[in-house]
Amino acid sequence: MNSWDDLLAALPDLRAAALAIRDPLLSDVIALVETPAPTGHEEARADRLAARLTEAGADVGGVDEQRNVVAVLPGIEGARTLLVAAPLDALDIPDAQREVQLGRDELIGPFVGDNAIALAAMAALPTLLDRAQIRLRSNLLLIAAAGSLGRGNFAGLRHALASSRWTPALGWCLESVQLGRLNYAATGLVRGEIRCALPPDYDWAQYGASGTILPMADIIERMGRIPLSQRPLSTLVLGSIRGGISHSNIARETTLCFEARSESADELRRIRSAIEDIVEDAAARSGQQVSLDVAAWRDPGALDIGHPLVRRGRAILQALGISPMLYPTTSQLGALLDRGVPGITLGLTSGRRRSDLDEVDEAVSISALATGLTQLVAHLVAADLELTP
Repeated sequence: MNSWDDLLAALPDLRAAALAIRDPLLSDVIALVETPAPTGHEEARADRLAARLTEAGADVGGVDEQRNVVAVLPGIEGARTLLVAAPLDALDIPDAQREVQLGRDELIGPFVGDNAIALAAMAALPTLLDRAQIRLRSNLLLIAAAGSLGRGNFAGLRHALASSRWTPALGWCLESVQLGRLNYAATGLVRGEIRCALPPDYDWAQYGASGTILPMADIIERMGRIPLSQRPLSTLVLGSIRGGISHSNIARETTLCFEARSESADELRRIRSAIEDIVEDAAARSGQQVSLDVAAWRDPGALDIGHPLVRRGRAILQALGISPMLYPTTSQLGALLDRGVPGITLGLTSGRRRSDLDEVDEAVSISALATGLTQLVAHLVAADLELTP
């Protein structure tokens, strides 16, 4: 391939190569879903993925001290290095819930749309490039990064980028869904937990003693009144609340998990300050132990929409008949941009949360995955040859 038109003409062949590896790819997805990898304890999944990449022909450096899996496909020339990264960790669930169902064109299971497909796709890249008879001039650096969720704050990817002897010229962060996303901006965020606990001298016998849930409800109501700007866009997500054990027992402790996001660092600091004020006031008014624990803080960053990575991404999606979805992301892209590596985030397939499924279960399209893989290979080839749409 010597031109952009040559690459577009080759898209059907790339898709055929992606379809040819469908069955082993789905087997890898199922195996990864069935392998626990809670943040901070990703060793089992890391070992499985390292073995898979070795089998596919990549040079695997093993599992590092942060539980990352780092592998390299040396390029013909090796003058530049292209990076593909995917999150290794997943939310923790009981083993009994790890069943994956394979339908005619759907894969249904716990968090299949959150990491497992992206990891399997990354592990399949050496095989897919070989089947498509593509040998990149550039080195291809593959990182399955631990510590990507919750309190992880991208610790794994940050460590891998800082310690690697390979300096990426460009990077792609893979997410399982949604196909068509083309994130070139990383949203800043503050992620934390608010904890309300009864003091040691709490009077359990007093009439009207209500425990920690009502004070937390007041905190939530006040957080809902924090002004959120629309430009720059800011949001506040209340992800989960847990506390209490039964109808009649007073809840001794209640915890709220939240995440504030903004395209502006100043807006993010304002929201955080407002939450800190609410927490301090709640502690003073309720007489209970109310504390704020900030688990992660990330500043926003972005490429210019005219960057070659973004231009190529839009052109590839349009050539595949997909409308590009351009919006800021909280994905691993932030770690790349912080390191000075130009990058974007891509989705690999379409997915949906059906009302008839359990909360942890997701349904993703199998046929769309071939299109997502075609997109990814087209990105790598275009960047490797520095083709311009």
